[in-house]
Amino acid sequence: MNIRTQYKFKQLLVIVIAWCVVGFVIAVYDHLVLHTINSLGPAPDYSFFLAAALSIGAGLVGALLGGSFLVFFVNVKYQDKSYGYTILAVTCSFILIILIINLAFKTLGLPDTDRLLKSGLVWAIVVAITQLLLQINSKFGPGIFWNIIRGKYNTPKEELRIFMFLDLNSSTTIAEQLGDKKYHEFLKDIFTDITNPILENKGEIYQYVGDEVVIAWKYEDGIKESKCIQCFFDVKAQLEKMGDKYVKEYGLIPSFKAGIHCGMVVAGEIGIIKRDITYSGDVLNTTSRIQEMCKQFNAEVIVSAELAALLQLIKFDKHKLGSIKLRGKEKEMQLIALSPTV
Repeated sequence: MNIRTQYKFKQLLVIVIAWCVVGFVIAVYDHLVLHTINSLGPAPDYSFFLAAALSIGAGLVGALLGGSFLVFFVNVKYQDKSYGYTILAVTCSFILIILIINLAFKTLGLPDTDRLLKSGLVWAIVVAITQLLLQINSKFGPGIFWNIIRGKYNTPKEELRIFMFLDLNSSTTIAEQLGDKKYHEFLKDIFTDITNPILENKGEIYQYVGDEVVIAWKYEDGIKESKCIQCFFDVKAQLEKMGDKYVKEYGLIPSFKAGIHCGMVVAGEIGIIKRDITYSGDVLNTTSRIQEMCKQFNAEVIVSAELAALLQLIKFDKHKLGSIKLRGKEKEMQLIALSPTV
């Protein structure tokens, strides 16, 4: 099971818990309504605990069926559709199903059709909100939306991070050959196809900047098994594996070069109209400058000696480039080019 599938199951688990809670809240609300002055009161055989169990059970079954439908089908099959389109389509479909069931119950003379309709409309709203939150979470990335909700970075925090600047080779030439629209489709395909290798190596997609991807790791995640390095070669292998597709669609197989560095950054929320969590510090600027050296040394991956000292690079050949003065930097920096051991 790849990490994206694991992530989807985690989403489903959250939906199951949330919908069961909603089911309990609905039962409590109905109970309170039954005991208001204007109510005729509960039926003689009414039991709150039974009503709550049935409502929670409905939430559980609905989450397992409807939640799975949202997570594993709608947000995969229609990921290229707008947020509004998927929310409206899912909500309207759910309401239509409820109306058909309600009509069938009335035709058969079964009781409680009005209650069914009311509950169905409530759950339609729950489905719409769930789909909206899934879309927002997808927009921000795993864990980021939750960090924003709980205000983790309202106050800036210093964190040790590893960064990789992954840059597409010959991007200007490719853009000229393909044209703007085709080039956009090209980038979209690439960024989709390299997501799994990045997530499998515990990387967080921090930013897409034109034809460049900025990937971040927590220190322990990036250092363990040299995942921050392995990520690059897994991305390369993935694109080569899908080479036939790219040659057929675009006439070439994409390739990248990367600069990798580590250090302390400040993480915090910025912006008022468009709030986002950003990293700031010299580490990002330095990593970008390291990546620029790949072209000069004809290297696929260049890392700082500071980072290389923390890693077990048994599976990689190291080529020391010496002390290099990076663009815009006062001090020289020891750099190392890496390649997989043959």
